Amino acid sequence: MRQGHQSWVFSTRPVIAGSSAIGGPFEAQGPLAEDFDTLHGHLMIGQDSWEKAERVLIEEACDKAIEKAGLSREQIQFMLAGDLMNQTISSNFSARTLAIPFLGLFGACSTSMEGLALASLLVDSQAADYVVAATGSHNAAAEKQYRYPTEYGSQKPPTAQWTVTGAGAAVVARSGTGPRVAAATIGKIVDMGMSDPFNMGGAMAPAALSTIETHFRDLQIPHDYYDLVVTGDLGKVGHSILSELLPAHNIHIPLERYVDCGMLVYGNNPTVLAGGSGCACCATVTYGHLLRRLKQGEWRRILVVATGALLSPISYQQGESIPCIAHAVAIEAGHV
Repeated sequence: MRQGHQSWVFSTRPVIAGSSAIGGPFEAQGPLAEDFDTLHGHLMIGQDSWEKAERVLIEEACDKAIEKAGLSREQIQFMLAGDLMNQTISSNFSARTLAIPFLGLFGACSTSMEGLALASLLVDSQAADYVVAATGSHNAAAEKQYRYPTEYGSQKPPTAQWTVTGAGAAVVARSGTGPRVAAATIGKIVDMGMSDPFNMGGAMAPAALSTIETHFRDLQIPHDYYDLVVTGDLGKVGHSILSELLPAHNIHIPLERYVDCGMLVYGNNPTVLAGGSGCACCATVTYGHLLRRLKQGEWRRILVVATGALLSPISYQQGESIPCIAHAVAIEAGHV
């Protein structure tokens, strides 16, 4: 049911029956490598283009999540997925292979929690028994589309981030064991007039603030309610900005309880500059690392706030600023 202005509270607390995280060779070198189900040794993943490789990543993530849920493709009623490619082709072609009824999404890097929120709504409303939500990104494909091809060798500023090569998926079910989805807050577009595609963290931080503020207000819960609040991929720059914005707006989340997926996925590797990004950043960290620790009992409740910069090559070329959004999903341990 809706609570407040833009939040849903799920009375049945849908179960994340299975989840998966797939990564590439660079992710295999990161501190979260053990939390991935599969790590590929080459960016091409046996394909003849970066975009086709991204499609395979999403297919593998869906199949692995379905397998871990103890289900088959035929038992999944709907697939919700999106990515960064034009017309979300990676997800579209993955859905062709998987042959599951498909709803395509585009929330840029917020797609993981957008999909999880909508999948939970479908299950909670009894419109489906099993829904898979997925997203993915590929470093070389994203760089070619949004910035400069990797082969070009252009120098990047310290605010730039590294697109994660990978995919994440979750199967949401009406019953079973596993972490449960308790609530979700759908974000509003926030545009502060920024237009630099090399500073996504700075552009997206105000959108994360807006959604977090709304979530606590709509649900009428204290700021220390969650054991962990996680943003999607603000990186070092956005994380620093949001850490200042929260108390300035009277949101007092303990600093030790706020982390960012873009900072977790690669650790302190200087190659990534400000940190990780891309649709797969929040997806792989959440569906691998965070859910594993939730299942182990380290936390009882977490709030995952996936952020997205809704620009395109066309909007950038036309001199538009960058509209940003954030979607939040509250996930609880199964025993809460």
